[in-house]
Amino acid sequence: MEQFIEFVINHPLHVGALVALASALAFTEMRKGGQSVSTAQLTQMVNQDQGVVIDVREKADFSKGHIVNAINIPYAKMKERAGELEKYREKTIIVVDAMGQHSGSVGKTLKTEGFANVVRLQGGMSTWTSDSLPVVKK
Repeated sequence: MEQFIEFVINHPLHVGALVALASALAFTEMRKGGQSVSTAQLTQMVNQDQGVVIDVREKADFSKGHIVNAINIPYAKMKERAGELEKYREKTIIVVDAMGQHSGSVGKTLKTEGFANVVRLQGGMSTWTSDSLPVVKK
């Protein structure tokens, strides 16, 4: 820890540049795939606004546990299967993945396809399960 502090003190421009670049990357990632929502916000969107949950994990992971009524379209197949979501175009689309790593790119794909109201679950299914929320297992 002392070496880290010493490095920060001796190289403030490098550390500042790193922080600025990391912030810019985080900001860009958040904007490209839609707003991040909490588990509580997701529940409200589904219950009050008839939001549609799209789970982009692989089928094996989806079968181990998913949000009730979630539609499974693996992220690698989203571009070719986006047409399956056409009937939900006017609804809020909530993208869920394992830990938040793919939801941004899927959100961007959906926005490119013309879906205007796309959000993503912050932290993915790991957040959902850590909040002890119910899952369906197939």
